[in-house]
Amino acid sequence: MGFFKKKNSSMFPDPPAPYHTLPVNQVFIHTKTDIDDGLTPQEAAQRLGLYGFNELSGQGNVSVFAVLYRQIVNALTLVLVIAMVISFVFKDYVEGAVIAFVAVTNTLIGFTQEYRAEKTMESLRRMASPTTRVIRGDSLISVPTRDIVIGDIILFEEGDVIGADARLFEVFNLEVDEALLTGESIPVAKSVDEIEDHDKPLGDRIDMVFSSTTVTKGRGKGIAVNTGMKTEIGKIAKTLASTSVVTRTPLQKKMDILAYALFGLAIILAIIVFSVNKWVVNNEVAIYAISLGIAVIPEGLVAVITLTMALGVRQMAKNYAIVRKLNALEALGSVTNICSDKTGTLTQSKMIATDAWLPGDGLYRISGRNGFSPEGKIYRCGINVTSEIEVEVEDEEVTPDNMRYAFTRLVQASALCNMAVIKKGKGNDEWHAIGDPTESALQVFAHKAGLPKSVLTAEPFKFELVQEYAFDTELKRMSVVCKEKSTDAYYVFLKGATESVLNQCTKIQFGENEANLDREKFGPELYNELEKLASKGMRVLSLAYRRVIKTDIEILKWTREKADADMIFLGLVGIYDPPRPESKAAIQRCFGAGIEVHMLTGDHPTTAAAIAKEIGILPLLWSPELENEGKFNSQLVMTAAQFDALSDEEVDNLRELPKVIARCSPDTKVKMIDALHRRNKYVAMTGDGVNDSPSLKKADVGIAMGLGGSDVAKQASDIVLSDDNFATIVNAIAEGRRIFSNIQKFILHLLSGNSGEIVTLIIGLSFIDSDGISVNPMSPLQILFLNMITSSPPAMGLGVERASSDIMRYPPRSKGGLFTWEVIIDMIYYGIVLGGLSLANFVIVVYAIGNGNLGQNCNSSPFGQECAPNDPTCDPIALEIACHQIYRARGTTFATITYILLIHAYNCRSLRDPIWTMKLYDNKILFWSVFGGLLTAIPTFYIPELNSKVFKQLGIGYEWGLIVGAVIIFEIFVEIYKFMKRRYLKPLEIVEGEGLKQQYSLNEYP
Repeated sequence: MGFFKKKNSSMFPDPPAPYHTLPVNQVFIHTKTDIDDGLTPQEAAQRLGLYGFNELSGQGNVSVFAVLYRQIVNALTLVLVIAMVISFVFKDYVEGAVIAFVAVTNTLIGFTQEYRAEKTMESLRRMASPTTRVIRGDSLISVPTRDIVIGDIILFEEGDVIGADARLFEVFNLEVDEALLTGESIPVAKSVDEIEDHDKPLGDRIDMVFSSTTVTKGRGKGIAVNTGMKTEIGKIAKTLASTSVVTRTPLQKKMDILAYALFGLAIILAIIVFSVNKWVVNNEVAIYAISLGIAVIPEGLVAVITLTMALGVRQMAKNYAIVRKLNALEALGSVTNICSDKTGTLTQSKMIATDAWLPGDGLYRISGRNGFSPEGKIYRCGINVTSEIEVEVEDEEVTPDNMRYAFTRLVQASALCNMAVIKKGKGNDEWHAIGDPTESALQVFAHKAGLPKSVLTAEPFKFELVQEYAFDTELKRMSVVCKEKSTDAYYVFLKGATESVLNQCTKIQFGENEANLDREKFGPELYNELEKLASKGMRVLSLAYRRVIKTDIEILKWTREKADADMIFLGLVGIYDPPRPESKAAIQRCFGAGIEVHMLTGDHPTTAAAIAKEIGILPLLWSPELENEGKFNSQLVMTAAQFDALSDEEVDNLRELPKVIARCSPDTKVKMIDALHRRNKYVAMTGDGVNDSPSLKKADVGIAMGLGGSDVAKQASDIVLSDDNFATIVNAIAEGRRIFSNIQKFILHLLSGNSGEIVTLIIGLSFIDSDGISVNPMSPLQILFLNMITSSPPAMGLGVERASSDIMRYPPRSKGGLFTWEVIIDMIYYGIVLGGLSLANFVIVVYAIGNGNLGQNCNSSPFGQECAPNDPTCDPIALEIACHQIYRARGTTFATITYILLIHAYNCRSLRDPIWTMKLYDNKILFWSVFGGLLTAIPTFYIPELNSKVFKQLGIGYEWGLIVGAVIIFEIFVEIYKFMKRRYLKPLEIVEGEGLKQQYSLNEYP
């Protein structure tokens, strides 16, 4: 995180005794908070300002020295330092001083860029760091853990990381892993009763929970009593893990390797220069070697990449996708398959109970669709009546007075086997829920029936919760044991997936009577009703109960298996969760981009298939009947049991993997990822629960839910969605593609420029003067100017290029990364043409227009070698003329490369589209960097001393015509090359309809 900040030296007053020894009511009084409503948002903000963020000192801060060290110890700086040393050794002080200035400036610029980029990533990691659910102002909200203040009412459940030290005041089956603090591997069972011993060890303070420990079972509520460095974890300055540790991404590592490979190439080219000049190492040879060494290195490349990626993830954060690890960006562009949950991601997570069905009673219709508002009525429609979601069927209205026995038990099970709470806001009349959306829908249903939990726990029922067995993703059920104090009888209420609930039942409730469960007789009717509800996209829950007479001690000894046995089946409740309006369009974008979408959900197969058809994952033609008739190439809908039963070989033999897997478990997700990896696919997987962590880690891109996800899932993920929306995943993929497309563009621009410089200098070794020394077509400072002043600003402009309108019509990027064969050949081709044209202009100026005399010592002076006194063979006027034409030719070469590179930036906006399709001013940064580059180069030709002593060139005149001609010829070569690529290479875009055919693989049938 960051430094523990506080605005003054005051700290929250210490309690009169350790918190674990105080009764709960005293803790509330001391922390000045409300047990029901918590702190107000204003109070929380005031305390945050007074006492600082809830974070540890110095945790995971960006290291200034580490960033500076990386900038100093890299290939570019080494080449510049070597060039500077050589310049000073040969007493070329002007050039040495300029190179030293450039080295320092480049290091500072690189340091500033990378430091800002890493600070950006640090802030994003904070956004994706664990969140904590708190009650503030009568509402349950999620806040970043670092924003917790003393007095906050915090809620936690299985999988959550505790955000602050807290005094417990409500627990149920709560167990916490405190090995981080105590070293004990066994989770600690918690209680709310105060402890008298002031010096009780941490592990025995069972009425407290501590920051950074993990909930392994149950749920609870507590009052935050210590934050930041005042927590127990803060006192020992240790934490479970730092999410702010900066690591090099695979791309950054590749760029580091590239930089050192280019450094090695620079050494090889320097050896070639010395060899061509027969190892006569003098000032001019050294300058030539320096020029080649500088030409090889693309200055600022690694820093520009880091900055571009950081700016990209900042933009993604604004669009609700928080990138925790930069390497996720590299994987996003390669994603071929998305495995997504349904509830809350593809759907709105606005659960509404609309139907209920009971054996013997038939269908019940539940009216009222206004979110969590309990306004609505319930109607008994009869046994042979079906209902549609859109149609309200009014028949016999159900009230507590005429409610049948079986329906009463169904409502009781809905209300009591349920941890959600619905309440009306104090500041407005809006109803809101605290808890799981499905349970909230059942709680609203109970309110509409007139038997909410608040009624059932009061007279005359007086139900009291005794045991809770939380929902298990493997078992797919939840149960509670309640004591009805008015009769001292115990009731077990059970809810969950129909298959799971039915397996626990031995009887069935018909009205007021119980009957033995005859599966052969009852099964077809039950599943027929279930299919009716599920086919309309409803999530269908089954409920059961039983009444037992046991002692309190016997009940407390029960295991889950014992509690869930011998249940009486009550009926079904259908809950509708409408798809998000944007889901269908997002899925169509995926198909157009060559990305397959799979729905992995815990719902019933028919429910899952209905929603999948509605949003386009399955074709509208799909039906179980057609699939059974073999009208599709593969089974598109499977249950987890069916999929898990297949061996790896059988899975690999499937023509297509299923598009929908229902009743999915965490292990099924891992198996699906493995199956896709064996097909060389790149997988993005969503998850929210603790058990989803293995699949999130195994996926190429693990995506956790920011609103409904557990902290464990978030820590295992690469990306956190702050809105839990599938469309955000698709937008993140599009943004990832844009970022990498832009990196590819500016790398092409930079390296094609470097290639042209190398071609110019290598061939330039053949220009030998009368002393047998190679004449340098370009000076070291000209090359530095090209690489830093001319090329870098347009490269940054390419780095912020907007996504093309067809970015999601390209297939996923290959795993080969940025340097595809097309890009490599582009670099070589553009470099050869660029180098060839610049050399051609050099030759024209020297040989066609000039006299062809290369003079002596024209690498260092515009006047050449000084003539010795009384040397009749030395003609100073001829030397001056020769060196002047060399300097003009060098200026022409420099201008040719400068202006071609600037125009070439527009070519690099697309690998294949012609330049006339590019809008001139839609990328303002690129436009002004090109325009500025055109103007910036001009003073280097005409300012005295700057031109001759620094850049080793002279002003040019007629040569401007050669430069314009070279730019035109270069563009002609580029457009011919791009035309050939468009004509003979495979199109980059997916052909219209190809994505859909690839996804559905429908057989032809009449």
